Amino acid sequence: MAAPPEIQPDWALFLDFDGTLVDLAPRPDLVAVPADLPAVLTGVAKKLDGAVAIVSGRALAVIDSFLAPYADSVGAEHGAVIRRADRSLDEMATSGVPPEWIARLETAASAGQGLVMERKPRSVVLHYRLAPEKRDDARAVVEALPGLEASGFGILAGHMAFEVKPRSVSKRRAVAVLMETPPFAGRRPVFIGDDVTDEDGIAMACALGGFGLRVADDFGGSPANVRAWLQRGAGA
Repeated sequence: MAAPPEIQPDWALFLDFDGTLVDLAPRPDLVAVPADLPAVLTGVAKKLDGAVAIVSGRALAVIDSFLAPYADSVGAEHGAVIRRADRSLDEMATSGVPPEWIARLETAASAGQGLVMERKPRSVVLHYRLAPEKRDDARAVVEALPGLEASGFGILAGHMAFEVKPRSVSKRRAVAVLMETPPFAGRRPVFIGDDVTDEDGIAMACALGGFGLRVADDFGGSPANVRAWLQRGAGA
């Protein structure tokens, strides 16, 4: 593992949540947030004049509940909902997940075979972390959703999960929108992530003159190493 560069004062920092700031859990609701993480994020944000954003597939309210009292810039639901530093919101207009799809995924998750459904405002996820051997079964359930191809939704394969979300939504948008506003504008964007869902954010950071760091490659696959790096950057 090559040591990641230390945080620089001209950076705009974009941080994924699950698998980057916190360890993945068997269920999305069982994530454990270290008690000092909100203070560390606050310290880094102070060092960067507020140019820090959490960019996650989670809903905005969920992110805030996990990281309270820290509540700064956020790109939630893969960038569909963006909270700027001035607290204003930028929300994409997207179609809701069809009730029939929810019902089918609920049925699959309630069959007692280790599948877990996670409902979000604009998407839905079928997790198989509790039963890795059910990967193909989970994929088959999601791919069989009626009308999926013509719906404007697509399947995003993440860490032991398949998410059905609007195709127009990606973390690329969160970086692009925030980089146009203070305190991000004029800084060098740096995106930290661990999953395929973060590659769009990294690509946009690179397109805007910055770069990305990957948890597996640059932090030994450990969110604890990411947190320690942030703590150093905060001067703690």
